[in-house]
Amino acid sequence: MRDILEDAEAHREDGYGRAQKHQKQQLPKRFYKSVDVSAVEGLFQIELDGKPIKTPGKKTVRVPNAALAKSLAEEWEAQVEEIDPSKMPLTRLVNTSIERGDETIDAVKEEIVSFVGNDLLVYRADSPQELVDLQEKEWGGALKSFEDRYDLSFSVITGIMHQEQPKEVALRMNEVLATYGVMSTFATMSLTSITGSGVLSVGLAEGLWDAEKVWELAYLDENYQAQQWGDDAEALRVRAFKRTEFDAALTVLNSVGRSD
Repeated sequence: MRDILEDAEAHREDGYGRAQKHQKQQLPKRFYKSVDVSAVEGLFQIELDGKPIKTPGKKTVRVPNAALAKSLAEEWEAQVEEIDPSKMPLTRLVNTSIERGDETIDAVKEEIVSFVGNDLLVYRADSPQELVDLQEKEWGGALKSFEDRYDLSFSVITGIMHQEQPKEVALRMNEVLATYGVMSTFATMSLTSITGSGVLSVGLAEGLWDAEKVWELAYLDENYQAQQWGDDAEALRVRAFKRTEFDAALTVLNSVGRSD
């Protein structure tokens, strides 16, 4: 399943690193002058000099609404001399959902549920006490909100030893995700990969928290370490890249909703 999910997870392991591979390759020159959006059969497509863009697998890119199409068109318009995929997170996410969506959507939903069952928010530090208290306040509060919303109860774990969550966690998350369409599923998977948390990504998709709150919760540990030891330049570069991926996934969700 891992090879199927590689694209669907949208840089789960290291999005920043994968983007660097694009930079090492010789990038294609910008070959088009105009970027336009047109309506076709109730959908919207982006056209370069009058021709619709296609995925790497040669599928025509059509999206459900004009707002998302406009955002995609802006990425293509922003390419100046070369076409750099690492600077087109929305295009990459939409391409993946169109090219792989129908065949992998069930597997992607299973992966999100798996993250919820091993979630960032349930694995807590045992020291230092300042971090323990911070996690209890911030992660504990967020987890309680999620539990209340979905009538669930998580087992909170100190340390890194795996512990199974109650079966109703997976059952309830499967019910929630059953209504998600292809693009919203792939966007939620991208958010899950970036934050390391199915709880945070589903909560964001469901409107339980706003984007800034989710971003803050996802980087709580890293921010704490930076306060103690100072910022790490490479970590900041990686985080900046992931933020562009995060915002792209959020754009999809805001544009198409949960059921596409």
